[in-house]
Amino acid sequence: MKLVQVSDIHFGGENQEAVEAAAAWIVAAAPDLVIAAGDLTLDGKVPEFDAAAAWLKRLPDPKIVAPGNHDTPFVGPAELFARFTRGWGRFKDRFGDEDGASWRAPGITVASLNSARVAQARWNWSKGAVSHGQIRRVVRELEAAPAGDLRVVVCHHPLMEILGGPMTAKVHGGVDAANRFVAAGADVILSGHIHLPFVTAIPFGDGRTHAVGSGTLSHRERGAAPGFNVIEVEPHCVRVAAMAYERGKFDVWRTWAFDRRNENGAA
Repeated sequence: MKLVQVSDIHFGGENQEAVEAAAAWIVAAAPDLVIAAGDLTLDGKVPEFDAAAAWLKRLPDPKIVAPGNHDTPFVGPAELFARFTRGWGRFKDRFGDEDGASWRAPGITVASLNSARVAQARWNWSKGAVSHGQIRRVVRELEAAPAGDLRVVVCHHPLMEILGGPMTAKVHGGVDAANRFVAAGADVILSGHIHLPFVTAIPFGDGRTHAVGSGTLSHRERGAAPGFNVIEVEPHCVRVAAMAYERGKFDVWRTWAFDRRNENGAA
């Protein structure tokens, strides 16, 4: 099974060459699922959402689309009014509900949550948050997955801080969520936000749950060329390739591999 993970495309500030090349690459690869882990737009504006929707429509189905902190209006008085009256309206009009998208196929269960917030009781609203209700819902979906399924969670913000990462997520409730998802058998937690691809084991439970972050397809680079992830799921192993756009084409920039749990859910 092959998954493609994109995030932080930031239409309105996208790298147009990389975005076009990525669409062609992904169409040719014919993945089993395309996952967009948030920040589709730069400022949450209508033309940006329209561009994001048109681009994603070109990619193969099925898709899971989760929002990020940039995917709600926030620049200027009129946009702030839209943020507080219909904060996720533009996202919902094009991609469906902003929270709770899921997908299941033989061998895989995918649950998503919206880790972005329209407003928070702290100065920096770009940081993440996970509610108790979201945790309970995702745990139910993970626990209901058939034995042997790869259990995948999708959100925009890394639930825990990434050592050496170029920026922070500071997710309220993130450590609790990560702990609970590990206990529920999550194998992979996919995210974006920091604009740098990574794979790291989450230090709870049996250590077999891995956080996987994808890079950006925008000009907002933070240490890596524009790119996305290709995730290949094998019976006993998951392989992640971070693709990077350099010299007019996508090549593998870095790879990781980690063992899966066995079909009974044990390490």
